[in-house]
Amino acid sequence: MSDGKAAAAAYWKENLRVLLTLLCVWFAVSFGCGILFVDELDKFVVGGFPLGFWFAQQGSIYTFVALIFVYVWQMNRLDRKYNVAEEGE
Repeated sequence: MSDGKAAAAAYWKENLRVLLTLLCVWFAVSFGCGILFVDELDKFVVGGFPLGFWFAQQGSIYTFVALIFVYVWQMNRLDRKYNVAEEGE
């Protein structure tokens, strides 16, 4: 395998690792906190609402938006590491 193909394979492998990690976090927050652990979380109150309800309605959305920013930051780092950054970065 040439250096270019090896670098592309390494870049893709790290890209998938970042993506799968963030998807696991999103799944844990949206499904875990909003459905599986809702009874335990409902023992706590945030803004007058049970925490499990809050995660199901708002928390998973906030987490998703935060994960978008984390993904952009991680991919920009990865692009610079493998020298594939876009112009102006």
